[in-house]
Amino acid sequence: MKKLLLSIAVVISGLFIQACTDHTQPFPEPESFTSQAFVSGLKAPIGMAIDDKGNMWVTEAGTGNGNDGSVSMITPSGTKTLYVTGLKSITQEGSAEGIGHLVFHNGKLYFLHGSNGMLYTADVASFKSGDAPVDLAQIPVQDIGTFVKTKKLTDPLNSNTWDLTFGPDGHLYIVDSGANAIVKRHGVTGDLSLFAHFPDVASGVEAVPTGIVYDGTKFLVSTLTGFPFAKDNAKIFQVDTWGNVDIYKSNFTTLTGITLSANNKPIVIHHGAFGQMGFEAKSGKVLDENGKTLLGNISRPTDIIRADNNTYYLMSYQDGTIIKLSY
Repeated sequence: MKKLLLSIAVVISGLFIQACTDHTQPFPEPESFTSQAFVSGLKAPIGMAIDDKGNMWVTEAGTGNGNDGSVSMITPSGTKTLYVTGLKSITQEGSAEGIGHLVFHNGKLYFLHGSNGMLYTADVASFKSGDAPVDLAQIPVQDIGTFVKTKKLTDPLNSNTWDLTFGPDGHLYIVDSGANAIVKRHGVTGDLSLFAHFPDVASGVEAVPTGIVYDGTKFLVSTLTGFPFAKDNAKIFQVDTWGNVDIYKSNFTTLTGITLSANNKPIVIHHGAFGQMGFEAKSGKVLDENGKTLLGNISRPTDIIRADNNTYYLMSYQDGTIIKLSY
């Protein structure tokens, strides 16, 4: 009997050791990035997303004069195909604005037009490289901005639907940088509700949320802050699934985007240092959650996404480029 019990104990011990050995270890966090060119020639690019076939979808604000805001698809080899144009492009404080960020989900592309407060939902499952552009009027659209303004969150009323992500139960969560809020769009009905509102980051200084991700338990939101974009005023906020807002990390400056590492750690982009002549040249950076610089010397970055465990893509609004990052 003692031998039998001993044998069982040895087996159990062996299984425990094997289970510990087989347990997947966390991926190493990036300490620094190397970069290489991927795409150039974009007109004031704002956001990007990768679909289930590895294609990248990008939004371009355009020239700031007319209706040349657009959405395009870029293949993994870098071939660009225009998907839709005709989106209003305006100039605000010397910069082209209009269209915002986008997200791909179950064969559909959801993209925002901040100036008009609209959410477009495009079925792109069958769209291929080289196809003719689609007609903007044929893409279903929903007015988000008017709903936001009814909540009277700012005085004067303001709305700029900017970024979005999917969260629990297939619901869509939309960051409004003008109203300093998150709007929840029901995944089945499309009904809208106010999910969260961000406090000022300093006395009289609005948060101006810019990016949002969901890590499986909570949302993480980057902030630009309002003018004069004071150093160390920006924060990364965390928002639970009930809409309660808290500070995750502080002492950042002019954050314009956020993504998650393979370990669900936030990686953010610093748009640049703001001086008397505007944002200083090549002062943008990629930072980890503690503010460590992972890549510097960037021209006004507006988005960053992770493609796999150690590959990211970074977008430059000023240079009109996307570069591939790795570590």
